[in-house]
Amino acid sequence: MAEASHAACEAARFLDRLARCGQQVEGLPQALRPANPAAGYEIQAQLQRLSAQPLFGWKLAATSKAGQDHIGVDRPLIGRLLAKQQIEDGASYRALDHNIMRVAELEFAFRFAEDVEAREAPWEPEEALARVATLHPAIELPDSRLRRYESVGAPQLIADNACAHFFVLGKASPDEWRKLDLAEQAPWGCIDGQRFRQGSGRHVLGDPRLALVWFLNETSRLRLKVRAGEIVSTGTCLQPIPIRHGVTVSGDFGALGTVAVHIA
Repeated sequence: MAEASHAACEAARFLDRLARCGQQVEGLPQALRPANPAAGYEIQAQLQRLSAQPLFGWKLAATSKAGQDHIGVDRPLIGRLLAKQQIEDGASYRALDHNIMRVAELEFAFRFAEDVEAREAPWEPEEALARVATLHPAIELPDSRLRRYESVGAPQLIADNACAHFFVLGKASPDEWRKLDLAEQAPWGCIDGQRFRQGSGRHVLGDPRLALVWFLNETSRLRLKVRAGEIVSTGTCLQPIPIRHGVTVSGDFGALGTVAVHIA
């Protein structure tokens, strides 16, 4: 166990240095590569501990079959969003030059009203939603420290924080969101105010609410605690939007609100 913890710390420091310098490598050095998803999550936890800022929340990656096929995994992955990675709604993202993924993703994000402890019993949708304070439209600007992220496999992707990078949280949706069928919502991704690509709540594990349930079941399995005020972003609801310098990307979630980011 001591050796594994030491390796996790070294791998986290390695990934942190890459992120700070805006650099990528083909994959983690062989001696630092996690052997399985559990070891990947151990590295991810060490990455969080290296940050001087608190945890803003969590993200899900690969919540659609297309997303799983793209990165060669057979189930969703969890990543951690740090406070330093948050961009205010409508503000600018300034790190595109070092971003190898160069896409924006529209996501449904839930903010928790209370602490949620790991437990043995599986979560049901109604009780999971009862732990939620608000729903938000969101944009994720993912990136990887691994140039071959499509083929390195789940353990390294998890260690690389499931491609977490920067994140934009929109204003809370009106309370009426609880009466809507989120699977039937069809947000538009827009570039400079023009509709570019439409998504669907069904692309997120069939329903963003089911993605929320999956997240709480998985954090329970991993013995992770989710704290009040943290958010979970449930994965892209549309094919990612290519981004370039000078454009403004926005998400129009209809009755659920809007969210935007300028690519500086």
